[in-house]
Amino acid sequence: MPRIIFMNDRLVPEAEARVSVFDHGLLYGDGVFEGLRSYAGKVFRLDAHLDRLWASARAICLEIPLSKAAVAQAVNDTLAANKLSDGYVRLVVTRGAGSLGLDPNRTRNPQVIVIADTISLYPREYYEQGLAIVTAATQRVQSAALSPRIKSLNYLNNILAKLEGLRAGCVEALMLNHKGEVAECTGDNVFVVRSGSLLTPPPDAGILEGITRNAVMELARGEGIDCREATLTRHDLYTADECFLTGTAAEVIPVVDIDGRTIGPGTPGPITQRLTTAFHALVRA
Repeated sequence: MPRIIFMNDRLVPEAEARVSVFDHGLLYGDGVFEGLRSYAGKVFRLDAHLDRLWASARAICLEIPLSKAAVAQAVNDTLAANKLSDGYVRLVVTRGAGSLGLDPNRTRNPQVIVIADTISLYPREYYEQGLAIVTAATQRVQSAALSPRIKSLNYLNNILAKLEGLRAGCVEALMLNHKGEVAECTGDNVFVVRSGSLLTPPPDAGILEGITRNAVMELARGEGIDCREATLTRHDLYTADECFLTGTAAEVIPVVDIDGRTIGPGTPGPITQRLTTAFHALVRA
């Protein structure tokens, strides 16, 4: 069934949703985006996603031509037009069409695009049995070169690491920063459990501060679990009692093997399962 796409100020059939070949989002990855989830007709933490979108846009001097309220309405309208209750939304803002060359001042008409679809990132057995992942040789881009807190349209750094994982037979790969510290996976944030405490890399490790990451940290504290940001190395992951990943699409997914090392007993741990249950309750509340 053809999808309905929001383009700038209206809903259009998928076949009519077009951007110029001169759009700098296409030519240079010059733009920003958000991935959102809808549960039972409600977008999870829509305000937080819009705040992050606006922060990313501000960081690259991109003026979003619609208000937050208008974009929120566009997200909900697109879900409704596609008759999606539980779905995934990709919200994109490009720099707009311009001349060849990097100068963003020579562009016009930033494009606001909302795509809604169903999604199933990982098979059910991965949630029940856990993932095996590997460490990619591709490092996370240094924050001084390109802030990972900007969710830009240029995801080549993540894609190169993803390719390494896929070629090793894994659906996800761990990325380290230039200091050899754990940053994040190609599309998800990383958590470990050690002696009953929940640890995750801080923003200055080179991570995108995930909306799901923050929600899980709030849930953990609400459950009385000691939860804090900490600098982590691969040794900390190899010797952890539990490990799991979080992301908008992935939600909460356990990791039971990293670089051929079995994590804990090799099965999803009790704190991982507890937080998975709490997260599912949160998004359905």
